[in-house]
Amino acid sequence: MPGKGIAGVSGQNALIEVKAMLNGFRPKKHLGQHFLTDEYIAKRIADSIQFNNGILLEIGPGKGALTNYLHKKWAEKLWLVEIDHDAVVRLNNDFPRLIPRIIEGDFLKLDMQSLFKGDTLSIAGNFPYNISSQILFKVIEASKQVAQLTGMFQEEVARRICSPPGNKNYGILSVLVQTYFETSYLFSVPPSAFMPVPAVNSGVIRLVLKKGFKLQGDERFFKTVVKTAFNQRRKMLSNALSGIAGKSGISKKYANLRAEELLWKDFEELAAELSEKIKSAR
Repeated sequence: MPGKGIAGVSGQNALIEVKAMLNGFRPKKHLGQHFLTDEYIAKRIADSIQFNNGILLEIGPGKGALTNYLHKKWAEKLWLVEIDHDAVVRLNNDFPRLIPRIIEGDFLKLDMQSLFKGDTLSIAGNFPYNISSQILFKVIEASKQVAQLTGMFQEEVARRICSPPGNKNYGILSVLVQTYFETSYLFSVPPSAFMPVPAVNSGVIRLVLKKGFKLQGDERFFKTVVKTAFNQRRKMLSNALSGIAGKSGISKKYANLRAEELLWKDFEELAAELSEKIKSAR
């Protein structure tokens, strides 16, 4: 039976953690840091990203496990954004050619349009689980600029994003992401691929922007309809959306269905229908 290392971590992972601490680089719990240590997984993620003439932005590179493979292929097209100062210091040391394109800051506050202007943007990363949904919502807001995303999420979230209608995994995130992007669940990653070892499995997904797509109707209202419908997902849509539809109600086509039964196209049609009824009632 293998002996226990520091903080209850055993075997090789304990050795890796000790080395990280000696380098002054202890994972920070409040940042949700779980560093990828499996080089095969890192290379597999990097190889899953379709190369183009735009910019690749890696979110939260940490110790640079994924960066090591990305910079070989993307070179001066690779940018990094990292909130942890200690990680930035290490990245500057390990990847000196990237220094002009290493941003120390919070991705959620990054003005991508101003920074990258008209450039096509690809996004990659081993995303912190505690902000992964927020990252996706920001990417959706920037969908006119973001051509693709390949990243690691908690497996439950990854499967939810790619889930089809008709099951409990399907929700707000599923509909909103699938409205703008084609989604693919690529592969699962065990906890042993990280340091410190997380309590859950991870999953890698790829999102590819739908070419020439334009949502019919008002985007803000569409998102409101989706979120309102799922906030009361056990109710029929006639009840769940009564606050929006008012006395006019919604069509028989959707009235007796629940949110989890609708494709994003159905939500698009439903939102357009409700918008017209609201305008007519004024």
